[in-house]
Amino acid sequence: MADRSSVERLWLRGFHQPKPGAPRLLCLPHAGGSASFYLPVSKALSPAVDVRAVQYPGRQDRHAEPPAGSVQELARAVFGALDERAETPLALFGHSMGALVAFELARLLEDAGRPPAVVFLSGRRGPSVERIENVHLADDARLIEDVAQLDGTDSAVLRDPELLQLILPALRADYRVVETYRPTPGPRLRSPFVVMTGDADPRVTPDEARTWSQETDGTFELQVYPGAHFYLVAQQQAVLARIQATLRRLAPGTGAVI
Repeated sequence: MADRSSVERLWLRGFHQPKPGAPRLLCLPHAGGSASFYLPVSKALSPAVDVRAVQYPGRQDRHAEPPAGSVQELARAVFGALDERAETPLALFGHSMGALVAFELARLLEDAGRPPAVVFLSGRRGPSVERIENVHLADDARLIEDVAQLDGTDSAVLRDPELLQLILPALRADYRVVETYRPTPGPRLRSPFVVMTGDADPRVTPDEARTWSQETDGTFELQVYPGAHFYLVAQQQAVLARIQATLRRLAPGTGAVI
């Protein structure tokens, strides 16, 4: 059985060295995404914030591993990789599929008596909003078309047959994970929620994003930015400023310069 440190290195990627005692920000990628998507976040917030990003199986250096079968499976694996002895505050940030993983991970952390200091949920409607989606059952052309509409993947990648063959299995598996997701039953969480979305996101309206408020008894904030599903790329400075301001409230002394 792998030891905890090797499991942590497999699942959690750090790009910059944090200062001692820095609050932790765990970032969870979207469907088809990888840990490297959050490199700009680490560059902007480090060393004042210990930014770590999750690397899901089935992509990049984990390409040979089978993709996860459910959101809950991913959440359990990430939970097992976290250092339970860490004393610094832990914040979660999940975009799109990552928001669902962050939500289920927050449940596990609260059940273990280690609630997150804050949960940032981006680009995803609350789990109470049900919608039938079956893109994961469609052919490759339809799946690629759906990805292209979200404008989060380099168009050159989508036109390269060899690259597509590398990314399609994990991408389809991620779509299946999202489209078959049903939330774990349980009480409302206690952690504060900060929900972010784009005002032109074809996957979630601001009203649908607001339904995350039904899932927590903690404080709730909704931030709506100009942009579509990947608004957080164009609005990077504003999103990072919101993260930084929130962490400053929760962990005084966080002084990252945006």
